Amino acid sequence: MAQKDQLGTILEPQKSKLKAPPLYKVLVLNDDFTPMDFVVQVLQKFFGLNRERATQVMLKVHREGMGVCGVFPKDIAATKVDLVVSFARQHQHPLQCVMEET
Repeated sequence: MAQKDQLGTILEPQKSKLKAPPLYKVLVLNDDFTPMDFVVQVLQKFFGLNRERATQVMLKVHREGMGVCGVFPKDIAATKVDLVVSFARQHQHPLQCVMEET
């Protein structure tokens, strides 16, 4: 409902619409050198997957070339990508992890 201020100007309330932040898929990419057990370990450690679900994602990566680990806001997705790549390098594996907007 419109209101008048002291000068007689009509003020109308505006409704602001908040847009949800974009979400990003975090993907693990297949390579010929990283052991499957290491990929399962990464999925459990950084994405909180149980062993069965981590194994399913690992097999999808192995068969199809990539697998979705989770969907997150941009800053969380970027952090998870950095953590996975860093952890893989520490263990001398070439595992690649990337993010893409959903």
